[in-house]
Amino acid sequence: MVDPTVITAQEAGSDPPWLLLIHRLPPKPDYLRVKVRRRLQRLGALPLKNSVYVLPRTEEALEDLLWLQREIAAEGAEATVCEASFVAGMTNAEIAGMFSSSSAPLAGADDTDRMTPGRTWVTRQNVHVDRIASAWLIRRFIDGEARFKFVPARGYQPQPGELRFDMFEAEYTHEGDRCTFETLVKRFRLKDRALRAIGEIVHDVDCKDEKFGRPEAAGVASLIQGIARAHPADADRIERGSQLFDDLYARFRTERD
Repeated sequence: MVDPTVITAQEAGSDPPWLLLIHRLPPKPDYLRVKVRRRLQRLGALPLKNSVYVLPRTEEALEDLLWLQREIAAEGAEATVCEASFVAGMTNAEIAGMFSSSSAPLAGADDTDRMTPGRTWVTRQNVHVDRIASAWLIRRFIDGEARFKFVPARGYQPQPGELRFDMFEAEYTHEGDRCTFETLVKRFRLKDRALRAIGEIVHDVDCKDEKFGRPEAAGVASLIQGIARAHPADADRIERGSQLFDDLYARFRTERD
């Protein structure tokens, strides 16, 4: 909950207490409007006016909105992120009251994604590094009873209860410059340095941008290529790749300890 007394007690000259995302999206394609709306809902942002959303100002909220702004711009649309303090027409206390009465999760609150075990997780056929690693992460740390389903990259209509990952319009996929593995770690708030290290390796292999410069990336890439060549079936690739990521996880756990 946002405490209105905290907001209104801020003195003049202090940091504005709110962040605004103001976007201008084209009517087409439809998926972009759906994607932006869903992301803002997950962040706990509340609509003030058409295309204007507000969040309490935190470092995490600022990072999330900046990533979303970049994604919108990459699609050829327009978005602006700004700091704000309300003095007329609507006050800081009134905005705080909106959050107090809203069931939406606040940025920085316990908005960790949760689910009932045993879901069907859907991804693209011909799995490679990010999907193999993400499937391992899902089954080991998120949904121990997960079932996996492999479908064509485009045109699949998910069945009720299914969750998609690393595919078009998926519930869990690339966000900003994060690969799907990193998105899952962030969305489920998996606070584990070993997983973070693996995520950096997966990112460097999958995104090919050398963002983290992990020395293990080349070796992992070669092993994944070998798994893909030796095992044409996606389920076999995930089973074999899971052994690889089990070993990597043990290595980084030992390093941490």
